[in-house]
Amino acid sequence: MHISIALSRIAPSQTTAMTDRATQLREAGRDIISLSVGEPDFATPPHVLEAAKAALDSGETRYTPVGGTSRLKQAAALHFGRDLGIAVSPSQVTVSAGGKQAIFHAMAATVSEGDEVIVPSPWWVSYPEIVRFAGGKVVPLRTHAKDSYRFTPADLEAQIGPRTLWLMLNSPGNPTGACLPAETLLGIGEVLRHHPRVMILSDDIYAPINYTGGAHATLANLCPDLADRILTISGVSKSHAMTGFRIGVAAGPEWLITAMERLQSHSSGNPCSISQAAAVAAFEGPQEFLVDWCERFRARRDLVVSSINAIPGLSTPSPDGAFYCMVDATPLMERFEDDTKLALHLLDHGVAVVPASAFCGRDGFRISFAADEARLVEACRRIAGAVA
Repeated sequence: MHISIALSRIAPSQTTAMTDRATQLREAGRDIISLSVGEPDFATPPHVLEAAKAALDSGETRYTPVGGTSRLKQAAALHFGRDLGIAVSPSQVTVSAGGKQAIFHAMAATVSEGDEVIVPSPWWVSYPEIVRFAGGKVVPLRTHAKDSYRFTPADLEAQIGPRTLWLMLNSPGNPTGACLPAETLLGIGEVLRHHPRVMILSDDIYAPINYTGGAHATLANLCPDLADRILTISGVSKSHAMTGFRIGVAAGPEWLITAMERLQSHSSGNPCSISQAAAVAAFEGPQEFLVDWCERFRARRDLVVSSINAIPGLSTPSPDGAFYCMVDATPLMERFEDDTKLALHLLDHGVAVVPASAFCGRDGFRISFAADEARLVEACRRIAGAVA
């Protein structure tokens, strides 16, 4: 065996590992409810499926331009303007095999050995691993449940140093569901004006799933003077239940988009041609169903939050968006030693969750409530029994 230095810096995804373990147990005949993966259980909209079928029937099965078809770049530009309030041209857009690949290419194309990337924690599991693979240093910006997992502009200022190259934002966030309000983002923008070297990656993949009652806020819209150093990530996986299609889109300065596509030309090449046709339909087609989906997610959130908070030893704040709850299990840690053992104990009782430590949290676990209400009720019943 010979593992590269770059690969040896990173660990496997614990969310994927727990989901795979749950799948193995189900295939072995166990009754497992998986709340470990962030995947909407809704059916992909019919107009999207029809577009994919039409692309197959018309023979759209060849290579496309590396960074996506012109049609999809135009549709993505429409999406960024209509849904996020960011005016971009198709030349400022690139298409990748999921948002994760866009983030990977952005970091690999810009981060050199020793560069620092500020990442609010708890964080999505892949953020720090991507930075480390590129040779960068992760600088945690810690947030807490008592603050609804939000940080202040002053917190950010305290973490910026001479080697800071990127700040990563994720709102609504995975794993906490926290949203950064407009006033906080405006304060962040003011801090960043004093640090012109720092770029911003704004991961807005969960933007349509927002329970605050207000419009989604994103930095490139609120601080257009900073747009030349903001990369905004979006896609169709979460909003249109298209996780398997593997399409992400990113909008940013042309030099960065060009650099990312240069790297993509030697990694995966173009995203799937059929998936690109489906994504065009997703961006250009009806959007009204998103309101219904969001309300159904809200009802599931309320069900899970009330059920978890009724279990002795467990508590969770109510998330502002996305479809995750971060559950605090601190009172139970004397029994279970750490949250990984607690998560395995819950798996033994038929529920797959991800330990908080996977996200740079501690003493708890993340629940994805992207499952139907009956399964969520049963999962919470099993959790209550497991910790009783």
